[in-house]
Amino acid sequence: MDHRAVAIIPSSDLDASEAFYRRLRFTVVSDYGDYRILEDGQGWHLHLTHAPGWPKNIEDNPFGLYLYVDDVDAMAADVHDLIIEEGAPHTKPWGTYEFSVSDPSGMLVRIGRPSH
Repeated sequence: MDHRAVAIIPSSDLDASEAFYRRLRFTVVSDYGDYRILEDGQGWHLHLTHAPGWPKNIEDNPFGLYLYVDDVDAMAADVHDLIIEEGAPHTKPWGTYEFSVSDPSGMLVRIGRPSH
């Protein structure tokens, strides 16, 4: 088995979170009620866990997730209404071509690729 890291993402509304991640091309592969496992079939995996009242204030969510994808522009077209930075996607000073969205719990999700 290959090594991989999987994010476990807290959510106060699993249905809203699942709908959000479906727009980012994830599908649910296991549903245990308060715990759902999603993947995209190409290497992305994440787990959603029910966390009632998380976060207390949506703007206080300190977590982030970075999704690497080959075709950033196609993914951006799929979620253009959710992009939180004007003019994105674009190249960042740290050498990635990316854009950002926010999940229903306020977690920052960056989607991009190295620009080299």
